Amino acid sequence: MIYIRSIIFNIFFYGGLILTFTVAIPTLVLPSKYALFFGRFLGNYVIFLLKIILKTKVEFKNLENIPKENYFVASAHQSLLETFILQTIIKNPMFIIKKELLRIPLFGNYLKKIGCIEITRDTITKDNLGFFDKVKEIVLSNERTLIIFPQGTRIKFEEKLPLKKGVGKLYEILNITCLPIVHDTGKVWPKKSFLKYKGKITFLMVNPIKPGLDKDVFVKLLEENIYNEISKLS
Repeated sequence: MIYIRSIIFNIFFYGGLILTFTVAIPTLVLPSKYALFFGRFLGNYVIFLLKIILKTKVEFKNLENIPKENYFVASAHQSLLETFILQTIIKNPMFIIKKELLRIPLFGNYLKKIGCIEITRDTITKDNLGFFDKVKEIVLSNERTLIIFPQGTRIKFEEKLPLKKGVGKLYEILNITCLPIVHDTGKVWPKKSFLKYKGKITFLMVNPIKPGLDKDVFVKLLEENIYNEISKLS
């Protein structure tokens, strides 16, 4: 049964993405708010598929921890699910993404349209040298919420990788509150797995971290918060 559910989920998941990207083509020449609308739509569509096909409920906890002032999100990263679902609770989101994602037809065009900021990982390029200044200018001059995945890649639910040091630099240069978000999407859609499992997904808004800490202290605190809270979801 799990194989059948996984096949059906994949058909509707990827088919829905393709159909939505096609319908939303006109938004590529319209203001970004229209493309962001379709992002929220896809997030709700994914939640619907999880509920109907996988019998999996998505629950959000501690939404009151979402700051009223300018902030950025540091989220755990375990599957594709959170990249869509987070758009249902975070207003006007933008992401830091791998540059190669921009090469994906249509998907890459939408990423550009909603203002995602690309970075070439593990290399030193002219663009990367001015990366943090670029992020600061974009985030602080627009009413947009930056979402980053400080683990740098998708990892298994119980796996623990050191956070990338760049998150500390971002925290320092932005000088705004950080909202850590943890979840357990990896239990439903494990890394590199075709199979999708029945269960419950929880998104937990962890206590915000105010600006002003030393960047190394911040990274250590963020890492402790993320992995401590994830362990409680097991």
